[in-house]
Amino acid sequence: MAVVLLAIMLAGLLIIATEPLNHISKAAVAMFAGVCCWLLYIAQGNNFVSSQHAADYAIYLADNSLQAHSIKDFIASNIFFNYVVKGANIVLFLIATTSIVEILNNNGCFDFAAEWMRTRKPRKLLWLLFIFTFVLSANLDNLATVVLMLTIMHPVLQSDKQRRIYGTVIVLAANCGGAITVIGDITSLRLWNDQLVTPSTYFLTLVMPMIAAAITMLTLLARSLPPRVELSLDRLPFRGDDTVLTRPQRLLMLLVGIGGLWFIPSFHRITLLPPFVGALCVLALLWIVNELCNRQLLGSDKMVAKRMPLALQYANLQNLLYYVGLTLMLGAVAETGVLQHIATWLLSHIGNIWILGGITTVLASLFGNIPTLLASTEAFGHLSGEWSYLTACNGTLWPLISYTTALGGSVLLTGSVAGMLLMRMEGISFGWYLRHIAPKVLTGTVVGYIVLLAQSLAMG
Repeated sequence: MAVVLLAIMLAGLLIIATEPLNHISKAAVAMFAGVCCWLLYIAQGNNFVSSQHAADYAIYLADNSLQAHSIKDFIASNIFFNYVVKGANIVLFLIATTSIVEILNNNGCFDFAAEWMRTRKPRKLLWLLFIFTFVLSANLDNLATVVLMLTIMHPVLQSDKQRRIYGTVIVLAANCGGAITVIGDITSLRLWNDQLVTPSTYFLTLVMPMIAAAITMLTLLARSLPPRVELSLDRLPFRGDDTVLTRPQRLLMLLVGIGGLWFIPSFHRITLLPPFVGALCVLALLWIVNELCNRQLLGSDKMVAKRMPLALQYANLQNLLYYVGLTLMLGAVAETGVLQHIATWLLSHIGNIWILGGITTVLASLFGNIPTLLASTEAFGHLSGEWSYLTACNGTLWPLISYTTALGGSVLLTGSVAGMLLMRMEGISFGWYLRHIAPKVLTGTVVGYIVLLAQSLAMG
């Protein structure tokens, strides 16, 4: 049965990876595969519980009389529920951060970005987009940052070709910037929630390799820029819902939103509550400030006007369901013990984690960065003994896997959710990205990998 579950997982990941060809929603595939895996797990629950949770089940039986449904009750309350909690922690955090971005955007707090972008110098625009997106994605969710920046960029640029190039810059900057903080990406957030990394150590380990990789990619991209940026002559329309706020009010809201997100790691360290609690607290505070600043519009139709298209909100909901489905699917496979056996075999026969990092880079480019990292945490996160120095909190393995999955997911356009979003919004084809962007991303990945290796050797 463990082999069957593994086969379902691989089949599901293959269908998800080929979504642009089969046009089947990755969220639907992940959820269906996750439910199927748990149904099959329960069918052989007695064997799996005996091999993986014998001690915990004995404690359960000591407090509860043995009945026909004892195994199912133990699985539901002691095993399955843990993965529900893991999924809910991330989903609630992302709902809060996405709502924060939407409130700030609806009140024009990012309008200055559109003003800065109106330049006809291609290299200047390239670095402005990169720096702003990189910094913003490190403080917000990188997917929300991509949606925001593509929404700002699209009406500014006139040429479809230039939109493809600069849209690619936004996605690469968001993937790199989001990966350097524990709140900037789903993958790093999962590592933090599983207590595998701490915010400060994680940031200091990855900031230089990510910057080196990003600068390399941007330098190579700068060679293929057009001689002049074709700006749209149309001005952004009057929005009504945000123009009533003064610049100080917008700055106040920006400070509350971004500053609050900066405080989340400290909130977690002080209270030991899950990070999503801090994110919800920031959202609530920003919501109050929003209503105070817009008090004269309460009850007005302008108060409910939204700049974000409904399609993007629907896409964001799909991404949340996609993550929940992956968590359930990989969790069921992990509970059979097969992923831990694979991890032990890899560490025993390969030995060198830097070669293992190359493997995760390839897997992330083919199957996506989120599935690769979730599978890695389930496979390596429970190992102990001789491998504990690699898999413990702030162990060498976790920043390595985070780096390789983030950059590996950027090598192919389908390797990250942000890349898939770019395909939908700007109509970029897989072939165009593979020919023009993938070699540059791969070169940057190698440069950053060398920096990460040198940094690790210098630290001993």
